[in-house]
Amino acid sequence: MKLLLFTACCLLTWPALAAEADQRRVLFDYQMSCQGCHTPDGSGTVGVPGMKDHVGVFLNSDEGREYLVRVPGSATSALSDARLAAVLNWMITAFAGDSLEEPLEPYTAAEVGRLRQQPLNEVDHHRARLLQDLARATNRE
Repeated sequence: MKLLLFTACCLLTWPALAAEADQRRVLFDYQMSCQGCHTPDGSGTVGVPGMKDHVGVFLNSDEGREYLVRVPGSATSALSDARLAAVLNWMITAFAGDSLEEPLEPYTAAEVGRLRQQPLNEVDHHRARLLQDLARATNRE
């Protein structure tokens, strides 16, 4: 009876434990791969754009969505496609604030794997042009 009760408790708590372990892995990956430049709260450091209350604007266009994967820090990361997708999804959820206008369509490992094959070289110029295009599109609406 005790074994049956123990087994039932394990089966009931397993999904919660697995989700907690996944969350810890994502936070660890952010800390080890992103936080050094983007800081714990996503505000960024000198020369590194902040994501806090801003990163969601990139999801207003396909090119912006691609940009977040193609920046060198993402595209050349040692993280697997699945782990990078999880970190990007977490970053957007954690840092976008009101800049995320639509519900997040999560990145998938397949999408990340495809996009990171073409890392950006001229990041600053590309980002400036992209933000200008997004601002123009917003003003037209």
